[in-house]
Amino acid sequence: MESQEDVIEKTKRYIRERLEGESSGHDWWHVCRVYNTAVTIAQRENVNMLIVGLAAILHDIADWKFTDGDETVGPLLAKEWLEENNLDETVIDHVCQIIMDISFKGAKVKSPMKTLEGKVVQDADRLDAIGAVGIARAFAYGGHKNRPIYDPNIKPQLHESPEQYMKNLSPTVNHFYEKLLLLKDLMNTETSKAMARERHDFMEEFLEKFFDECKGLS
Repeated sequence: MESQEDVIEKTKRYIRERLEGESSGHDWWHVCRVYNTAVTIAQRENVNMLIVGLAAILHDIADWKFTDGDETVGPLLAKEWLEENNLDETVIDHVCQIIMDISFKGAKVKSPMKTLEGKVVQDADRLDAIGAVGIARAFAYGGHKNRPIYDPNIKPQLHESPEQYMKNLSPTVNHFYEKLLLLKDLMNTETSKAMARERHDFMEEFLEKFFDECKGLS
């Protein structure tokens, strides 16, 4: 029987190959960062490390934003992979539930995690959406979706449903106010909250500089 380490490494290779060439900011290196951050957070929590590791690696196997809002595709693909590798049914169910629940789906849409393992992975994913990396990913995704960088005539919206959030085509700078600046207060664990504060502050500094430059002030 394969060790937990072997299963993790095999799953990493599978996802890296699957996400090869992805250019929206949901690529292998996003997954790699989420995995590493999840491990850092998990080391301070009493969690099942196999579930945290597998969920972190598989969480973007088929992001709902790229499946016309169908949240079931990712969990189904993850389940197929985990079954092929003879994982215990309880592990499979737990990992797939985390993948189902992980995504941000609008400012006014609650997406609570049911387990500590889920909270750890969700925090790691959200941490990768803020700070310096988060800024880079926001503009990569905006370009991927053909969104303008900024339009002062289009105001941010706090979306009340997943459908409204998914159909949003506003400029990338609006996305900071519609999602990224909200994430600091949505972290689950104390470790994540501490990490989020510094990243949040960096985004606020970036936006202040951005708007000054738009006004020709610096």
